[in-house]
Amino acid sequence: MKKIFSYAIIIIILFGSSGCSSRQSDQGGTDLLFYKNNFGKTKRVKSLKQWQRSRNQILDGMQQVMGPLPDSSKKVPLDLHIIKDTLIDGVRYLRVSYAAEKNDNVPAYLLMPSDLTGTVPGILCLHQTIEIGKEEPAGLGGSPNLDYAFELAKRGYVTLAPDYPNFGEYSFNPYQNGYLSSTMKGIWNHMAAIDLLQSLPEVDPERIGCIGHSLGGHNSLFLAAFDQRVKAVVTSCGFNSFFKYYGGDLTGWSHEGYMPRIASVYEKDPGKMPFDFTGVLASIAPRAVFINAPLKDSNFEVSGVYDCVNTAKPVYELLKAPDRIIMLNPDALHDFPDEVRELSYDFFDKELNFK
Repeated sequence: MKKIFSYAIIIIILFGSSGCSSRQSDQGGTDLLFYKNNFGKTKRVKSLKQWQRSRNQILDGMQQVMGPLPDSSKKVPLDLHIIKDTLIDGVRYLRVSYAAEKNDNVPAYLLMPSDLTGTVPGILCLHQTIEIGKEEPAGLGGSPNLDYAFELAKRGYVTLAPDYPNFGEYSFNPYQNGYLSSTMKGIWNHMAAIDLLQSLPEVDPERIGCIGHSLGGHNSLFLAAFDQRVKAVVTSCGFNSFFKYYGGDLTGWSHEGYMPRIASVYEKDPGKMPFDFTGVLASIAPRAVFINAPLKDSNFEVSGVYDCVNTAKPVYELLKAPDRIIMLNPDALHDFPDEVRELSYDFFDKELNFK
């Protein structure tokens, strides 16, 4: 693991000169170490208590765009159903569904080693934008570079790969069920998925991670921001600053599969947005984040990822965790190469105290 940390730090130093965006977000753009007091005045963060207040304001900004996080009254019994139980290459595949809310059952694959004994960490595995949804991380189709639910189960973990709304086998209209975005519905479903992992006798409930690529990459961050049960996050090709997303054109974020209020309320203008990924990353601190940000990713231009990391790092330093935000930059397109995936699994081993 020392190799991972040193490599990541070298890259951040080399590319740090790209700088943070000079534009100002509602959380202060290039400086997140401040909060608004009861009189609406901006104050410098000087304590952990003050940072918690700033963090809450970041989450409030996210909810202005995504809609409110449902409260506990929306929770229902998990109602886990095992539809099929098969064995593939030493991995037990359980095709399951679980209840995220009333009259809403999420299809998923639950994977675990066939010879599992005792308890191990659980990893939530979120798929990219692909019609087959959960099949890809489960290794049943799509890119072999994105079968992380299968690879992690082979490594000894229990993994859960659910469908995101309106992918795979899962049809659900969030807007007809009280949500203001598919993003918030996804967060709620993924929190229920953590409930499921923690309920399993094979899983240590205190050692929970999340991994995702692209759509799954930013949803892994959103989940960790709102749910502190997630102890370690791997995000691949999942974000950059809104200011550098296609030159500041937020059309791709504003359709019904994501957050329509970006268009209807904030006019697709990064300068009007009440949150950015700078704050999302910082809100996860001091928990560990591993970022795969390829140099040739045309979806999420890499200097915008550096902007976010460089802006979040002072928060990690405040919380005495400067080495827990890690970024690798392979010479690749919008992909999750073998060697980077392997390093991300080493990251989980370390952060979740496994093996």
